[in-house]
Amino acid sequence: MTLFETIVIAIVEGLTEFLPVSSTGHMIITQNLLGIEQGDDFVHAFTFIIQFGAILSVVCLYWKRFFSIDRTPAPEGASSWQVLKHKYRFYWLLFVGVLPAVVIGLAAKKSGLLDWLLDSVEVVAVMLVVGGVFMLFCDKLFNHGSDQTPLTEKRAFNIGLYQCISVIPGVSRSMATIVGGMTQGLTRKRAAEFSFFLAVPTMAGATLLDLLDLLKADASWATTHNITMLIVGCVVAFVVALLAMKWFVAFLTRYGFKAFGIYRIIVGGIIIALLLTGHSLAMVD
Repeated sequence: MTLFETIVIAIVEGLTEFLPVSSTGHMIITQNLLGIEQGDDFVHAFTFIIQFGAILSVVCLYWKRFFSIDRTPAPEGASSWQVLKHKYRFYWLLFVGVLPAVVIGLAAKKSGLLDWLLDSVEVVAVMLVVGGVFMLFCDKLFNHGSDQTPLTEKRAFNIGLYQCISVIPGVSRSMATIVGGMTQGLTRKRAAEFSFFLAVPTMAGATLLDLLDLLKADASWATTHNITMLIVGCVVAFVVALLAMKWFVAFLTRYGFKAFGIYRIIVGGIIIALLLTGHSLAMVD
């Protein structure tokens, strides 16, 4: 990968990580447009690792939530375990929410399903359209949340189950978890923010697994150039995501999913049309 390709892909990642349009799907499309060889171990790892760079922007923007504990009194008669959960409730809910992704993600990775999906632009295109059609109607179906709805362990776990759907590129982790939150009675804004928070341990785990896989594989990938591209990609994705995140929350709260649904249908439809007519997405052969 060249420096230009790295920066372009990182910008795409930063812009789309928190939008319900599938950042992984857009990176796969971008890699195909740039003519980057699919199936390479480093390309797969790069796709996940720079996502973690974007996710770190959540910690930066919401640092008060990530580095604080609940100092309100625990319920009277609470056990030591309940007191501990009350004090570190924010982290406990993230732990509960990420459990389904740990199980499903590991199973998909060990089976080879995840790598196969990451090489399939056809899967991305179809899921963009399917998800887009769904998003045209999901506001009417699920937008009945309240700011008074408590985020319980059960609700966090259920949102984590929705997140597992995003193992399929083109679905969008953001869309799956936000819709999941809305089905649990959260408002769009609260669901979006918990989606951001849940992304941190999820992508941290995915990044760690990919780094371990790279270290176990042939070390020929660990060139100065590739390591530099990883660093550049993470930094660019972090900066762009930081700028895009606040805009997304404001837009989603006010307008909902419909505009993103239309965008997904258009992009997915164009790609399907190109593939069905025998055209390659690569701009260069």
